[in-house]
Amino acid sequence: MKIILLFLLFVSVLFSKMNVAVAYPYIEQLTQEIAQDKVEITLLSRGNWDPHFVVPKPSLVAGLRDSDLLILNGASLEIGWIPPLIKSAHNSKIQPNAKGYLDLSEYIQLQDIPKSVDRSQGHVHEEGNPHFALDPHNIIKLAEVIMLKLSLLDSTNQAFYQKNFTVFKSHWQKKLKSYDKKMRACKGMMVVQYHELFNYFLRRYEIRSIDNLEPLPGIKPNSKHALKLVEEIRAHKVKLILQDVYHEHKTAAFIAKKTGAKVVELPHDVGALKGTETLERFYDTLVGRVCN
Repeated sequence: MKIILLFLLFVSVLFSKMNVAVAYPYIEQLTQEIAQDKVEITLLSRGNWDPHFVVPKPSLVAGLRDSDLLILNGASLEIGWIPPLIKSAHNSKIQPNAKGYLDLSEYIQLQDIPKSVDRSQGHVHEEGNPHFALDPHNIIKLAEVIMLKLSLLDSTNQAFYQKNFTVFKSHWQKKLKSYDKKMRACKGMMVVQYHELFNYFLRRYEIRSIDNLEPLPGIKPNSKHALKLVEEIRAHKVKLILQDVYHEHKTAAFIAKKTGAKVVELPHDVGALKGTETLERFYDTLVGRVCN
């Protein structure tokens, strides 16, 4: 009887899956690419939500209570909603600085780091711009970091994770060549965006964002700033206004009507728009809509 029980225990351990909670859909996609059926993934938000302001509902706590790993975007993007969830989950594995806590921003060279931070600047991220995943060239690095963390926590499947990463890296390098080739046609283009959401993507492809619809980060547009933008767009002959899915659309429509610039709605994450349900289709859409 003891032998049977030991065998059953061995089998249950052998085939048990690691529980991974992820902050955003793009992280879910990367984790799935590397881990496939070796993990159970809990997604804490949706692609069409404002990533800064996810409501920390009690229902999300259940997904963290039994997690072996929590993967965040970081750079304070989740500062308003992940900490209270972690606190309520009472799970020592996923506390900050614990083995099962992964902040992806720590492995990326952040941009737009302010020299100083105060309220007069609006909603500024002290660590730098947290929207680094919008640059498709950062994806291989992020996938590698996730692979290494999974391998650390689950050494039994290390070779499996490494193999999947190698396959993904090879495929993504081909995608990058395709994106880079297409985006060369838009080098030097000038745009206006609502929020400094697409900076990493725009700088990667040498597209200049001359201003934002927000007068300051996190501050809603006002008529004075909108009229200023109308003059700027006319002066620089800007053709595109980049609109995300979660901010209001009226301001962009008003400015477009006054200037003749085209409003282009862009996804900021996997699933933000119809047809962007995978990592590849998300970046295909982003590239295709900016440079068509």
